[in-house]
Amino acid sequence: MATIAPEREAAAKQPSERYETLVLDFLAHLEFERGLSRNTLAAYRTDLLQFGRFLAERDRDATSVKPGDLSDFLADVAQGDGNGRAPCSTATVNRKAACLRSFYRHLRREEEIEDDPAARLETPRRGKKLPEVLSYAEVQRLLAQPRGDDAATLRDRALLELMYASGLRASETISLEISDVDLEHGIVRARGKGSKERLVPVGGKAIAAVRMYLRSGSPEMVRSNDERKLFVNFRGGPLTRQGLYKIVLRHAESAGLGDRMSPHTLRHSFATHLLSGGCDLRSVQEMLGHADLSTTQLYTHLSGEELKVAYFKAHPRAHLPH
Repeated sequence: MATIAPEREAAAKQPSERYETLVLDFLAHLEFERGLSRNTLAAYRTDLLQFGRFLAERDRDATSVKPGDLSDFLADVAQGDGNGRAPCSTATVNRKAACLRSFYRHLRREEEIEDDPAARLETPRRGKKLPEVLSYAEVQRLLAQPRGDDAATLRDRALLELMYASGLRASETISLEISDVDLEHGIVRARGKGSKERLVPVGGKAIAAVRMYLRSGSPEMVRSNDERKLFVNFRGGPLTRQGLYKIVLRHAESAGLGDRMSPHTLRHSFATHLLSGGCDLRSVQEMLGHADLSTTQLYTHLSGEELKVAYFKAHPRAHLPH
């Protein structure tokens, strides 16, 4: 995700005049119609200028942002940039989120936008940081790290592509059996918490990587004809959670992302990128297999075909190049 170090702010892209006009109009509304204090107005102005620089770095306009852009911004400020700007406190992140909600409600009232991207914006609970999420460019850099055509490299490439393509948990990934992946129809059967099974669509990039691994990598690594697991270690046995962590972190370090990565980072990135691409929240929740009944009861069960339509429309690596 984009971050702006203090020493680079002067040279960073600046918000457009159009954005500054929208911000001034919003602040005037807060001052003259809602009577907010000078301190609050100053804080909101600072928050919106920071958000404007964030959008400028992404070449995005304030009136066309997606929910994922807002989540990325809050995650960015919550985590700091490692170059002198410390992570913001939960209270500060909550204030910035409140500012964005108010700003976009104002834009909708003024008919500058049709849909409010901040309507479902969530903030971290007190004492907890937002989950780490990679930008799509960072994910591309990570997925490009397994280089070569030896068996272990083919396995690593298939593993990373499949985890990002499906949002699987680490435990679900190492539990996959060869029969759980339907390469013809682009579907993977995941066994989640409580032994609950779900079907998740998988895009063309991951399918191609898994197919290559099964054709040229797995036969060299597997020692027993009875082995059913999809991913195996160098001894030919089932890959363990620790083994998976080592694979993910090794390639993350070579991509310069070692201090920000865990297998769950790919899962969080999967969900955020789908939402940013326009996938609706309940489809993402279905694909993630959340087990919280109090949450899942709020959503209608979706059929596999509906999930596939939502997935292929939103996921950036769902299609092979023509």
